[in-house]
Amino acid sequence: MSGWSPVDHCLDMKTKAWVRGITFSFVILFFCGCTTVSETGRKQLRLVSSSEETQLGLTAFEEIKKQTPISRDPAANAMLQRVGRRIASVVTNMPDAQWEFVLFEDKEPNAFCLPGGKVGVNTGILPLTKDDAGLATVIGHEVAHATLHHGGERMSEAMLMDIGGQVLGAATGTSKYAQAIALAYGATAQVGVALPHSRKQELEADRVGLRYMARAGYNPEAALQFWQRFAQATEASGGSGPPAFLRTHPVNAARIKELQRWMPEAKAEMRSR
Repeated sequence: MSGWSPVDHCLDMKTKAWVRGITFSFVILFFCGCTTVSETGRKQLRLVSSSEETQLGLTAFEEIKKQTPISRDPAANAMLQRVGRRIASVVTNMPDAQWEFVLFEDKEPNAFCLPGGKVGVNTGILPLTKDDAGLATVIGHEVAHATLHHGGERMSEAMLMDIGGQVLGAATGTSKYAQAIALAYGATAQVGVALPHSRKQELEADRVGLRYMARAGYNPEAALQFWQRFAQATEASGGSGPPAFLRTHPVNAARIKELQRWMPEAKAEMRSR
């Protein structure tokens, strides 16, 4: 029986042709969906239209507002609106954005942005932002996620991984190797593609967000101070988290180092205004 294997037996001519067809479609989708990020020049996969991406963001944000208490602190809300409007005013590539900045009552020091310009900030992060410039660091970063269409990019990558999983499933059929290959594919896709690329997006948003806060008139040095405070707070709470290669966000030391490297270009943006 030399030269024979269960996988070869499973892949009959019809299945092989089907897999080749799906793989060809996969390649076409990839190349047709590639665009260039205006702020950084990076190639980006986008199979989701801007309108679809925006609608998903708007719908999700409305649900979050229904489920999460919204802060009524007048001073904190005034600061968020003030900083949010200043940052949004320097964005030039989203003329139809429906910018909205909402402060949520949540002790978790976090913030997020959904496609279409919906930004949520937790009250738990305010002790770390401290002032307008610190908050501008966070808002600039989150607004950058929207202007860089990171949401649509991640959805597009998920679509491609789903297609790839279907192809492997067809190729392996019901053989005893099917489950092992499917599990290996899932682990490889998650660790090798999804998470590292998410970290790349985070750093890209850091860099562009630094430019935005500088354009809006905030000293970009405040970003370093914010992340240093964030790192100290994380260490004080014992929140070392999972290994760096499994984190969706860059470790604080790596983030601060990159911000220091980008500081000259951010300061140039500030001087040019």
